[in-house]
Amino acid sequence: MKIAVNNLSKHFLQGKNTINVLNDINLKIESGEIIALLGKSGSGKTTMLSLLAGLDRPDHGNILIDDVDMTKLSEEALCEFRAKKLGIVFQQFHLIPHLTAYENVLLSFEINGREDKTEALKWLEMVGLKDRADHYPSMLSGGEQQRVAIARALAFGPPLLLADEPTGNLDVETGKSVIDILFKMVREKKTTMILVTHDDELAAKADRIIRIIGGKCHS
Repeated sequence: MKIAVNNLSKHFLQGKNTINVLNDINLKIESGEIIALLGKSGSGKTTMLSLLAGLDRPDHGNILIDDVDMTKLSEEALCEFRAKKLGIVFQQFHLIPHLTAYENVLLSFEINGREDKTEALKWLEMVGLKDRADHYPSMLSGGEQQRVAIARALAFGPPLLLADEPTGNLDVETGKSVIDILFKMVREKKTTMILVTHDDELAAKADRIIRIIGGKCHS
């Protein structure tokens, strides 16, 4: 899934002050490419992800995903895009607490009108959690919850994955294990991935590093 960001700007009002978070961003990402988005806290990394996901609208510029202008889509069309073509892995896991690991993964299929139980179990097996399928999130470690979240995000085959600090709540050893699984899955499926991180070592695993400094992108 190819992405082209053209002259993208976004600002927020803070009291009487205007905070310019992103200023005239231009960026091209090839299909299947893994991009690490680096920047200090408050630099605009998460804002960029929100704009790419259609969860927020830019002040200026546009975002083309496979030549479709995301900034011109209706809310209904954006919801359909997210359901069918976008996987998201969050720092906070965001698993449904009253659903088992298996049911959380199955949910991604059900949203798309499918109920592929075999495929859901297959994905849990791929992230090493088949024997924990009937466990609820509260019964899983942080690393296990994030692996379930990765399986849920990728199971239905989205061509684009956005990952926002996916190891931010994990210890170093567990984080490395989770990242190894994430990169393995993404590369096998040739998924385009944009990974937000502040970790240079993690970013080095990507095909390309983009740094956001002063509201601008720097390669």
